[in-house]
Amino acid sequence: MATTVHDRRTEAPRALPLAPGPPDLVPALTQLAIWAGAAALLALWWSDTTSVVGAAGWLTGAGRITGLLAGYATAVLLLLMARVPLLDRNIGSDRLARWHAMGGRYTISLALAHTLLIIWGYALTSHTGVVEQTTTLVLHYPDLLKGTAGFLLFLATAVLSARAARRRLSYETWHLLHFATYLAVFLVFGHQLSDGADFVGNRPARLAWYALYGGVAALLLWFRFVVPVRRALRHRLWVSEVRPEAPGVVSVYLTGDRLDELRAEPGQFFRWRFLAPGLWWAANPYSLSAVAHPSYLRITVKAAGGHSAAPARLAPGTRVLAEGPYGAFTARRRRAPKVLLLGGGVGITPLRTLFETLPGDVTLVYRARRPEDLALRAELDHLAAARRAVVHYVVDEPAAYASPLTSRALRALVPDLAEREVYLCGPPGMAEAAQRALRGAGVPRRRIHHESFAF
Repeated sequence: MATTVHDRRTEAPRALPLAPGPPDLVPALTQLAIWAGAAALLALWWSDTTSVVGAAGWLTGAGRITGLLAGYATAVLLLLMARVPLLDRNIGSDRLARWHAMGGRYTISLALAHTLLIIWGYALTSHTGVVEQTTTLVLHYPDLLKGTAGFLLFLATAVLSARAARRRLSYETWHLLHFATYLAVFLVFGHQLSDGADFVGNRPARLAWYALYGGVAALLLWFRFVVPVRRALRHRLWVSEVRPEAPGVVSVYLTGDRLDELRAEPGQFFRWRFLAPGLWWAANPYSLSAVAHPSYLRITVKAAGGHSAAPARLAPGTRVLAEGPYGAFTARRRRAPKVLLLGGGVGITPLRTLFETLPGDVTLVYRARRPEDLALRAELDHLAAARRAVVHYVVDEPAAYASPLTSRALRALVPDLAEREVYLCGPPGMAEAAQRALRGAGVPRRRIHHESFAF
């Protein structure tokens, strides 16, 4: 298979119309709905509890509450990662992932508290030891043996997802590990209804629980499995060309059918699965590095591991599955008339598309280690000249061109920094330093847009 890829670097930039960004209504309503669900569960416990007597009663009551909240939080965590377009486009994949990570810590804590409190409370009630009571619960209560296995699987996932352990895992291993949580949910679900005092004999509560988990399962199945398969069959993507851009950096051009129907916006990303040996089982997120074209898409990838190094060796004709587009790192978030695009390393990829399409006063600051590491520099210079925009290249080597990532240094490059909307993309360390510098320079937090693929 072969094709000739049109070189967009000779085209004039296409600016999108300036429009105010959407209010933070969807994030606020989503959080409100989550907290309302938790309040409803507390109301369910309250209505089913006539009295709490003694230490055993208090412990058992606390165990019931934490169990209800842990089961509910599990469904919420799955929903946040279901890639529902309404949530993804208005909240952003990065923000949803942060909510998911924070919620995961609370969920594991609630599940652990539920386990310990119930065992202790039941042991006091039956005047038995903790070990004997644990054995009785696990071996003789309905579905609790499966529930225990599911809980231990959740616990193992949580331990391996901790930051210290996560640094030792590849993205692919971490991603595969999280699929085990689906099995854990399946194992735990049964005991919630068969052993939960708030569900036994309460038909409306049982139906509501089935509806909650059934609805989340349907969204997961549809948006994470059915939609990607349908799009793969419809668009039939394949690699048409691989071009070197900088040391360790390549651009991969992909073509297929009806690509205009994907409606990918500048700043968005796809999860790419290359159907080549050693790559087909992992889907990694890469942003579009050129505005989506009706005949091709382009991503630019830096070798930072086994999977990210492999695109340089892809052969033309390799089939590709793409899930997306995802992300809220787009012009929809813009509110101010002036914009700063601040990128580091291969984080320039989504900013390059925004640099072409955002209207008005746009300044780009691009940081890299060495001049030769400035990927897509010729395109950026061409776009800057065409739209009369400013580009600042900052490199660590040679030292004469270096500039610290501080509030003072950023203000020296962009004097009106505090008036600008900022789109930030780069390695985690650079992004954290940049956010501190931007806040110190007077940029409000709500006008700093950052989407990271760190896991």
